[in-house]
Amino acid sequence: MEPINNATRPGTLASLSIAILKFSSDDPFIFQLMLVAGAIMFLLSSFFIFFATLYPTKGKLWTLTASTFLVGLCCSITSSVFMLLII
Repeated sequence: MEPINNATRPGTLASLSIAILKFSSDDPFIFQLMLVAGAIMFLLSSFFIFFATLYPTKGKLWTLTASTFLVGLCCSITSSVFMLLII
């Protein structure tokens, strides 16, 4: 049960990025690209944290989890700032 709970947190952020992308069809391409990149990174982070919880001795999985989550977070923050500048 714990691996599923851990994997849902970044998965929720990925679904939020995809939902914003759905409603921002007329926004600039770079904004949409940042949202897609953030969603993909959060999904990868979700997969990595699922397997890192199953195999806690694999340090590479924890490194990949943290890296992809931080890249996804940076993409989300950048797209949020970009969206504020557009409005």
